[in-house]
Formats: sequence, structure tokens, C-alpha cells
Amino acid sequence: MPVESALFFETPEEIFARVFKDLKPRTAPPKITVEFCRFANPDSFARMEDGCVQIRISDLLEGAPAPILEALAYILLGKLLRRPVPPAFARRYRLYLNRRDIRRNLHLVRQIRGRKFISGPQGERFNLETVFEELNFRHFHGLMARPLLGWSRRLSRTSLGHFDPSHNAIIISKLLDSPAAPLLALEYVLFHEMLHLRYPAQTHGARRSVHTKEFREAERAFTGFREARELLKKL
Repeated sequence: MPVESALFFETPEEIFARVFKDLKPRTAPPKITVEFCRFANPDSFARMEDGCVQIRISDLLEGAPAPILEALAYILLGKLLRRPVPPAFARRYRLYLNRRDIRRNLHLVRQIRGRKFISGPQGERFNLETVFEELNFRHFHGLMARPLLGWSRRLSRTSLGHFDPSHNAIIISKLLDSPAAPLLALEYVLFHEMLHLRYPAQTHGARRSVHTKEFREAERAFTGFREARELLKKL
């Protein structure tokens, strides 16, 4: 029976064992266990412990077709065994996750299962609601609906802000509420996250574009764009 048709009758454990043998043909496949878990995201993990490979996959993928599990097996075992992942399998997996029905399911599951800490808009120096409404009036004619606003738990330098569409929330790093942070720096980061509301991510096949051409053009229209970016470099 050809491999293409055989994999449709394989169990998840058999798929992972076959992929393991393909990646390490001179090594007998170890015992492999596959568990589907209630994660809030399509996260999956592989680890080796006591000679056994343990695979934990989001239950969002429990009903995925066998070729998708095969692609995931190459991705997870490739990382575990430090083998390059064939581009065809990586593309196959991305295409599946980017399907409209799958993205809709992921969005709903994040809302139901995901926990989101939102401190509230009032910081030690700035109130995010006040800054939001000023930016809303200045750049969006006051027409943008205000999402949940809050400060991060930790003073992060690597992530100054992010927009979470599943919880309709914008979280800003506490670094921008510190005495060293000018108001212009906070305004620019918050404006950037507001643009994610105005220009949602777009999907083209296996490629997902978060910062579209329209997004970048709108971002450059921010008053003090270059000065704000220089301030962030110093921070």
C-alpha cells in the first residue's frame, strides 16, 4: 500500500514512529506516546524522557487529517532531533492553521479557555484611556471603539505592547509608565496597537501578514513618527 494512502489508517503514535524512523533511519524508534491536551492555543510539544518520546498536542488538532499530523510530526520531531524540517511539511501545517474555519475555532477557544490579566488603564503616571481617546480623536476622528486597556505585570523591554484580538485588549509595558519614558513614546506604541484594530491581520495561503502595507503607511502618518522611534531605541 502506498505511503500516501497508508498514513490515513495510521494511529497518531504510528505516524510519529514512522516520521522518527525517516529522520533517524539507523535508530530504532523509541516508545512514543501521543496525548491531546486542552490548551488555549494550537501549541504542541515533544520531549524525550527515560528513552520515551512524549508528544502533547492541542486537542484543537484532534480531528485534523492524518497528513496534518504527519506534518506536525516532522516539525516536532525535527526540533527534538535537531533535524531540518522539510519546507513542504511546514507549509502544509501553516496552510491548515490558516484555514478560515480553523482560525475561527482558535479564536473561540482562546476566548473560552485563555486567561488574560488586565490591570486597568490607570498607571503611576499615565491613564491609558485618556491617551487612547486623545489618539482616537487625533487620528481616527473619535470613531474607534475603545478596547480593554491595561499595563503589563512586568516591566518588559522586549514587548512594549500587544493587541489580543481574542480578548479585545491592548496591553502596554509598564516601562512606558516609568519616569524615563516620554509621553510621545507611549503614544506611539499605543497608536501602533490601535492600528491592529483598524487593520486586522491578513492571510494569503500559508503566509499571515500582521503588518500590511496599509498598516505601515498609516503608522508613518503618526505625528512625531521618527522622533518616537528614536526615543524607543534609547529606552
